[in-house]
Amino acid sequence: MPRLKSLIVIGVQIGFMLLIVAEVRLSIAELAWIGLFYLLLLLSLLYYQSIHIRQTVLIQKHGALLEEYRKMKRQLVTEEEQARQGERMLIGHEIHDSVGHKLTALLMQFEAFRLTAAEKDKQKIADLKKLAEQSLEETRKAVKSFKQKDVGGLQGVIRLIRQLEMESFMKIHFSVKHGAFAASLSGEQSFAVYRAVQEALTNIMKHSSTREVQVMFESPGGSIFRFEVANEATPNSYFQEGYGLKAMRDRLEKVNGSMDVIHDGSQFVVRGSIRLADRRG
Repeated sequence: MPRLKSLIVIGVQIGFMLLIVAEVRLSIAELAWIGLFYLLLLLSLLYYQSIHIRQTVLIQKHGALLEEYRKMKRQLVTEEEQARQGERMLIGHEIHDSVGHKLTALLMQFEAFRLTAAEKDKQKIADLKKLAEQSLEETRKAVKSFKQKDVGGLQGVIRLIRQLEMESFMKIHFSVKHGAFAASLSGEQSFAVYRAVQEALTNIMKHSSTREVQVMFESPGGSIFRFEVANEATPNSYFQEGYGLKAMRDRLEKVNGSMDVIHDGSQFVVRGSIRLADRRG
């Protein structure tokens, strides 16, 4: 309790003690022992109170320092992301201004040459023009991907894990098995995996008392890609699948995949899989 209330309680106790001593006849030695015992008890309580106050102040300072540390980490991640995005934008502009403009000029020259070329050469010129058009379209897609802020797939998951470990002090065990890095995921499938893992980690961070998570990717045989996010569940905890997990299941189903959520009292597991297209030719 506060120092003023403590002094009031001590004063009341001294008053009652003097009242009891006045009613009961005690020897001087007994009074001295009682006084010494009460003095030692009083000093112990005051010392405990001072230690408790000091500990409370230290806890508050530690909390403030921890919050400041998290803010600095978030600012560092934000500045790093902004710098990376700036570099990506610069590379995208350079590709657009150099390669894109040259391909456009090449297309115009092919068209002008086709109008004046002999009939036997027009088909070959048309094929070359089509190849240049495809190259220009791929260049535009590459520039567009450079301008995207969201990064999916394994690269995005690794960055997400790094951010959560710095900001939320989560311990994440990340393992890649059976050729997951070589899996032929499309851009949409890659981003769906990233969002599913992100939603699972967010749920764990919000609802779980543990801060240790297992994240696993695998692609056995190259025909299917699997991921799993698991952690220890709080005993006897109630679980109901929310909007976020349902949205992730719908997203995975749209890219030829599926997702299961398992909550058996000891573990909370989000497990998903995507069937991969055969791209060997």
